[in-house]
Amino acid sequence: MRLPFPERISLLHAISFAGLLAIAQLVEGTSALFTLCSFLFILIATITFNAAGGFSRTSGSYVFFYAVLGVIVGLCWKAILGEPADSNLSVPLLTIAVYVGGISAMFVAVYLGRKLTTKRALLGDMLAEANVQNATIGCMVTGILISFLTMAFAHPNGSVLSALQQLDRFLPMAIILGVSYQIRKSGGTSSVNLPVLISFVALFITGVISFSKEGMITPFLCWIVAACSLRYRVSGYQIVGGILAGVFIFRFLVPYSQYGRDFQTKSFSGNFNTAVSLLSNLSYVREQYAAVSEDSRDVVAWSYYDTPQGFFDRLQMIAPDDSLIAFTEQRGAFGLLPLALSFEDLVPHVFWPNKPTIISGNFYMHEMGTISEEDTSTGISFTPTGEAYHLARWTGVLVVAPILWMILFIIFDSLCGDVRKSPWGLVVLVVFSHAAPEGLLSSVIYMYFYTTCMVVLTALSVSYIMPLIGTMLAGPEGLALRRERPIRGFPRRIASSSRAEGIGS
Repeated sequence: MRLPFPERISLLHAISFAGLLAIAQLVEGTSALFTLCSFLFILIATITFNAAGGFSRTSGSYVFFYAVLGVIVGLCWKAILGEPADSNLSVPLLTIAVYVGGISAMFVAVYLGRKLTTKRALLGDMLAEANVQNATIGCMVTGILISFLTMAFAHPNGSVLSALQQLDRFLPMAIILGVSYQIRKSGGTSSVNLPVLISFVALFITGVISFSKEGMITPFLCWIVAACSLRYRVSGYQIVGGILAGVFIFRFLVPYSQYGRDFQTKSFSGNFNTAVSLLSNLSYVREQYAAVSEDSRDVVAWSYYDTPQGFFDRLQMIAPDDSLIAFTEQRGAFGLLPLALSFEDLVPHVFWPNKPTIISGNFYMHEMGTISEEDTSTGISFTPTGEAYHLARWTGVLVVAPILWMILFIIFDSLCGDVRKSPWGLVVLVVFSHAAPEGLLSSVIYMYFYTTCMVVLTALSVSYIMPLIGTMLAGPEGLALRRERPIRGFPRRIASSSRAEGIGS
């Protein structure tokens, strides 16, 4: 089985899927209007994904992750549980209407953005094919060093280590480069080599010690995007292994990360000891997390499902958005001040030492009265669409949000171009997988500068510095890549979409 990396999704397939979901929703007692809006959301999301160029463009990945992780997974899991899709929501029809308006506005952003995007990628294919393996080793060593320094030493805002932590994507890049190199070198028979394995373990351990779900899942996601971009053929054993790894992560490591954060300290040794203690009894941790989750459901009352669903409670943004939209209906729109503050926040700490920390999700929770006044760090994520409605109602959804999205799409599509031709776009895909469904509009603005700096710094470093570091450590690459291998993808030019195998389904 070859892993998919589609430029487009068949509209007929999308209609069939949305139709089956609609039938299930109606049978389970969902209102006809909510069901119709759900159908339209999936249909418009598919059209928008195709218009963006699918996964071949960073904008297409943003559309996919926003639609799937923000809305569609929640609707599907609700149907699987046999619950009406509009239950446990305060303003269900308005919430789903906001989603339909938001995805329609995103289509406009994609359409206009494609017209203003540069024809050639600004970063292009800077990395020479002969330097890929040594660049992988250089990224691996640099990423491990930065991770150790940021975990072992305090790094206040404005410090060199703080800046490095924000811009560091060397371990994910090592995995992406190494997987691409190994697939091409082996002719598609393998995808993992020693630098990939070391980088994978180092990134995973960093996530474990910092109790970060994103950190633990990112190495798996990096392997997936790299392998999919080359349409790597996976075996039955690999599929079974991937399923088992996914079950283990969702069943044990997600509760571990959520529960462990309550015991997190600023000390590396303290976090390490806590991690070892919790990992030694994951069943107990899972039980404690379930009890805490049940208590939080009673306090916040934002659960979309009738009963706790573990990680699936986190794979939907419908309930948090609904609460914010309902609050907006009661108290009125907040105004665009948070967006102005987000633009101010782009000024680096080195130029503004006393720059205030802005956590929009935390501020909205204080506004709704769901957390204590002393809590200034905890925040609930909302989709960019949910925040847009809170800031300016339909003007926010239909005018403000698409303008911000269009700028984002122009920037990264112009920088990265076709993500299958160079690895920089694949790193952006990994970033968007988290930022698109739950990053708020403030995250979109943040990415204008900081993620752009990260991509440019990574591209220049990987192309010109990391190969030198890898050469000093491992010596010149002695194994020439065999160009006759019929493996499409990075960094060789791909075939046109009309001849690309399997794309479009």
